[in-house]
Amino acid sequence: GLAAAQALGGTRTRVTIIDRHNYHLFQPLLYQVATAALSPADIAEPVRRILSRHRNVDMVLGEVTGVDTARQRVSFADGSFVPYDRLVLATGATYSYFGHDEWAQFAPGLKTIEDARKIRSRLLMAFELAEMSPDPDERSRLMTAAIIGGGPTGVEMAGAIAELARFTLARDFRRIDPRSARVLLVEAGPRILAAFPEELSAYARSRLERLGVTVLTGQAVEAVEADGIMLGGRLIPAGTIVWGAGVAASPAGTWLGVKTDRLDRTLVDPDLSVPGLGGAVFVLGDTALTLDENGRPLPGLAQVAQQQGRHLGRALAAQLERGEPIPPFRFRNRGNTAIVGRNAAVFDFGRYQMKGWLAWVLWAVVLPWAFPVLRGPANQVPGLSGVVPSSYCGGVTEVPTGGHRGVAAGVGRVLHAMSGEPPSGEELAPRVEGSVKAQSPAPSGSRAKTESTRGSPT
Repeated sequence: GLAAAQALGGTRTRVTIIDRHNYHLFQPLLYQVATAALSPADIAEPVRRILSRHRNVDMVLGEVTGVDTARQRVSFADGSFVPYDRLVLATGATYSYFGHDEWAQFAPGLKTIEDARKIRSRLLMAFELAEMSPDPDERSRLMTAAIIGGGPTGVEMAGAIAELARFTLARDFRRIDPRSARVLLVEAGPRILAAFPEELSAYARSRLERLGVTVLTGQAVEAVEADGIMLGGRLIPAGTIVWGAGVAASPAGTWLGVKTDRLDRTLVDPDLSVPGLGGAVFVLGDTALTLDENGRPLPGLAQVAQQQGRHLGRALAAQLERGEPIPPFRFRNRGNTAIVGRNAAVFDFGRYQMKGWLAWVLWAVVLPWAFPVLRGPANQVPGLSGVVPSSYCGGVTEVPTGGHRGVAAGVGRVLHAMSGEPPSGEELAPRVEGSVKAQSPAPSGSRAKTESTRGSPT
């Protein structure tokens, strides 16, 4: 969504981003926040700063709860709404627990800064409690971390926890040896990194095992409990459990009243528009089921979402200003990567593959070039301190509610759409010339004569 807003920047189109956070988060590096390798500020940057040079782009902090496609407006939790002419939803995805949502309290996923902080707190506290425990069995449980799911997130998390225990914390304790900690990576399929070629998958497994990670494939988790996971009919005690086994799209399809697939993704046409809505609504990223030239779904990767946003932003500008039709989207694969410890990675370019230290260096160099949020004077890409700078983040905040992040783009506005509980605080008054003014609530017992709106029609 941010890429779409940037592409529309500087045009005659009025754009508004609505998000329950005022910062852009680079999710692929959350695992390093969760293992205390990075600060949250290293992978986030205020949206206003990113878009500050585009005078036609505005931002509103808020929570979206629905879309009225007939009246072309987006509804907020506080009862207000924003009208649109073109709407782009890029509300992302969350983890799926395959019908066992009760597991989430014991095995958090890794989609938000709050998730990363929770995992980091549990992980470091487990070592502290193990240091104080006189019970050998309890110490063993506390010093066992179980990562569920052998995709890139699981592989990267397992490698990072293993390095944290064997190197970072190795000399910090007196009664326990962090190097004896157990790290389990559990995958229901026959191999980890199933989306990568078998050679790279085998290399990643070998590399993890060299770090001391126990890789368990072909074994599905049967239950997740407070003190461990059920595997093969027996309880494996664990002090820290991390979920990375499956994802589901945000409820954008429900908002639109259209059919979705089993992952709640909304099927879109080649031009990224939603069928049956007159070319006024578009869906991007993890929220969309986008097919390639061979009819296969595109992967849920950051590069896919970024290319879609850039393509659609430019196409909308051409359509609105010059009446040009929106061309079909074509994904250009820049390569898929997974980090396996501090100095190793696997890179899949399709026809070519790369692994080891060189792949890791390529990742570290390409990452800030491909994703500008990682550029800046204050921080560095981990492992290349002083070589590849990343970004400074200051003054970030959020509406303190749950929900999904995303972006909706219109002729007059780009809306960052979410769902969840109503945000606290005063509702925003109608927008006048791009500004937002606070409006006092109506007196008790009175009724407003008109509906509350955020913004005026274009």
